[in-house]
Amino acid sequence: MKREPSVAGQFYYAQASRLTEQVEACIESQAKKEEVLGVVSPHAGLVYSGHVAGKVFSSTVIPQTFILLGPNHTGLGSKISLMDSGEWEIPTGTFSIDNKLSHKIAAGCPLVTKDSSAHLFEHSLEVQLPFIAYFSKTVKIVPIVMLSATVEDCQTVGMAIADAVKAMHYAVVVVASSDMSHYVSDEIARKKDKLAIDRMLSLDPEDLYEIVLTERISMCGFIPVVTMLFAAKALGAQSAKLLKYATSGEISGDYDHVVGYAGLVVR
Repeated sequence: MKREPSVAGQFYYAQASRLTEQVEACIESQAKKEEVLGVVSPHAGLVYSGHVAGKVFSSTVIPQTFILLGPNHTGLGSKISLMDSGEWEIPTGTFSIDNKLSHKIAAGCPLVTKDSSAHLFEHSLEVQLPFIAYFSKTVKIVPIVMLSATVEDCQTVGMAIADAVKAMHYAVVVVASSDMSHYVSDEIARKKDKLAIDRMLSLDPEDLYEIVLTERISMCGFIPVVTMLFAAKALGAQSAKLLKYATSGEISGDYDHVVGYAGLVVR
C-alpha cells in the first residue's frame, strides 16, 4: 500500500516547491556531517521545530535506511506498530519501506505487530520525511510507532532492532522522533528538558525513562528515544551530542506556554 501524506498543508507546505524552500530555510549547509547510529529529532510544525530537525539532518551522513521510531498520538493500532511494506509519499518524494529489514525486526521481536492502521494519520514520522527527502531520493525507511511500553519492552525492541541492523551489512540510522516539554513556561521547559537531555547525553535509557516519569516531563516521544538508545548502545554507541535546543516561544513570542525541541546525535 502507499501511505499518502496526512499533515501536508498543516505541519508543512503541501506544494513541493514551497516545501523545498521551507526545508532549505532550516538546513545548515556548512554543518559537518557525521556517521551516526541514532538521532533525536522533533516533530512539530516546521515553522516551530524545523530549524532543530534541519540541524540534525544537516549533520548526519544519510544511510541506506532510516528506522523511524515515533510516538503514537492517535491511539490507533497496536502498542508497537510496524508498517512492514509499501511506500510513504510526501510532496517532495516517495519512500519505499525496507522490506528485508522490517521483516527481520518483526521476526525477531514478538512485541512488534505488523500494523499499517497506526500509521495512517500519525504525524511524528511523516514530519521527518521532508528533511530526509531533501538529502536523498533513494533512502529507504522502516516506520514504527509506539503507543505504550515498559522500559523492559523498550530494551527488548531496541535489542531486536540492533540485531536486525547487524544482519543487514549496510548503513542504518535509528531516528527517534520526539518533542520535549509541552505547554509549560519557557523556564520550566528548559529546566525539565535538561534533566532528560542529560540522560540522553549519558546514553542512559533506563534513567531517562525513570526521570521522565518521576519529574513528570511531558516529553511525548520518550519511549522511542529510550528504545533508540538501547539499540544504539547495542550497536556500539560511545557518545551523544546535543546539536540544538529551542522552544516554541522563540517563534511565537509566547513564553508562558511553550513546547521544547531537542536535536541530538548518537555515535
